[in-house]
Amino acid sequence: MRATLLRRRRSTTLIAAALGAAAVVLGACAQVVPGVAVPDPAASAPPGLERFYGQQLAWGPCAPFAATPEDRQIYADPALQCARMEVPLDYAQPDGRTGTIAVLRHAAPASPQRIGSLVINPGGPGASGIQTAAYLSTSLAQTEVGRRFDVVGFDPRGVGASEPAIRCLEGPERDADRRDDDTDASPAGVAQTEAEERQTVDRCAQRTGVDVLANVGTRDVARDMDVLRATLGDAQLSYLGYSYGTRIGSTYAEEFPRNVRAMILDGALDPDQDPTTELVEQGRGFQGAFDAFARDCTTRPNCPLGQDPAQTTAAYQQLTRPLIDAPLPLAGGRVLSYADAQQGTINALYVEAYWPRLSRALADLRAGQGAQLMTLADEYYERNPDGTYASSQDAFEAIRCVDDPRVTDPAESLARAQAYNQAAPFLDSGRGVSSARDSCAFWPVPPTSQPHIPQVPGLAPPLVVSTTGDPATPYQAGVELARALNGSLLTKVGDEHTAVFQNSQCVDDIATRYLVDGTPAPPNATCPAT
Repeated sequence: MRATLLRRRRSTTLIAAALGAAAVVLGACAQVVPGVAVPDPAASAPPGLERFYGQQLAWGPCAPFAATPEDRQIYADPALQCARMEVPLDYAQPDGRTGTIAVLRHAAPASPQRIGSLVINPGGPGASGIQTAAYLSTSLAQTEVGRRFDVVGFDPRGVGASEPAIRCLEGPERDADRRDDDTDASPAGVAQTEAEERQTVDRCAQRTGVDVLANVGTRDVARDMDVLRATLGDAQLSYLGYSYGTRIGSTYAEEFPRNVRAMILDGALDPDQDPTTELVEQGRGFQGAFDAFARDCTTRPNCPLGQDPAQTTAAYQQLTRPLIDAPLPLAGGRVLSYADAQQGTINALYVEAYWPRLSRALADLRAGQGAQLMTLADEYYERNPDGTYASSQDAFEAIRCVDDPRVTDPAESLARAQAYNQAAPFLDSGRGVSSARDSCAFWPVPPTSQPHIPQVPGLAPPLVVSTTGDPATPYQAGVELARALNGSLLTKVGDEHTAVFQNSQCVDDIATRYLVDGTPAPPNATCPAT
């Protein structure tokens, strides 16, 4: 598995938390409700953008926005309303081509205590915000947050139900990409890998359009979010961003610091960290999560990694490395590749509740069965039963490639792969490291942002939540983000990726008081493991 930044997935665990906390209410389709416009929206609009800031959202049923059978079920809830918001494709040319942003809301009851909207982004990049808001709103509905705020989610430009969508690989092409382990570090192997990366880039450009790819970065998502704030009728934004959603939040805070009412950033990215350091630190985080899982596993009978915690990395390598030469045949003609075994493992390491699934999947692999690991990998990639995929992986690649500086020097690519293997030895193939550059090195448009410390004069101090054993966004990144934005820091003890509104009463109490009253986290605030 070549070293590449892993998607900071949020949707799976948020959906699990929401379904565990509240039953889904189903009913007839929602009726169309007139949109609510901010008073004199043009007053808050940058010059030339008045028509976007002043638009009214035509709220209606959410069924047309559903992408999966599960979505169709939850979107039938009559409490949910959906709309499309028009934005310029290129903010430098507001009279040119436009796109639409899919928006979903669960409205708070009409009451003098209603504060406004709470806009949510689940991360990725590439995860659906409307899907997350639909599921999360079921658990928030009976809480103070649900009574005081409309819960609003949006699919960032290019993502999910927003249009135009980012499309790079079709289902069979994605399946083929997953079967290819890219473990050959020879010159011929490097050349083959880079040829495949170039082909993927060409397909992205052809199927999505270079003009779209040039404008899908976080810089433009933050601008869309300010249009959304205005169309929702909020003078200032209240925002909850998970994982990559913290990058959207910190970018918005820099572009529109005085438009922020409250901002919770959970599972933070360090805005001043270069991509190579971020990659290596993420690898170290997943190794830590693997070690925590393995220690727990060895205390249980029949652990597939044995009973010695010091040997679990080697035991995992012995289970997975044979798949490089002999992928495991599965029903329906598919095979479990080495890359898919690793990706299924990584998916289970995002949240401790998945550890029993991972243990069972590794036990099956030891017995020559691969279906459970493949299911975990399919969940990560959002593969549908019919062989199609959500656009999340395509969107992840496209957004990452315009957000981050490129690694174009093969020597630098080799050095980062070596550092990654040292940080995450459980993912080491044992075949040496490759100097192959990833797709971003060949991307057809330049980056639209660079790592830096945001300048945020006038920003209301945010609340940053960071989990001590977070595998995807290591704890120290939250410390750095809180410092950069002059915010308060809440430490959550645990091994999961993110914490707000996910079954920690301690975290939720502090988050609620911050959102409702603006109360910061107390100095050195720490919430225990759940």
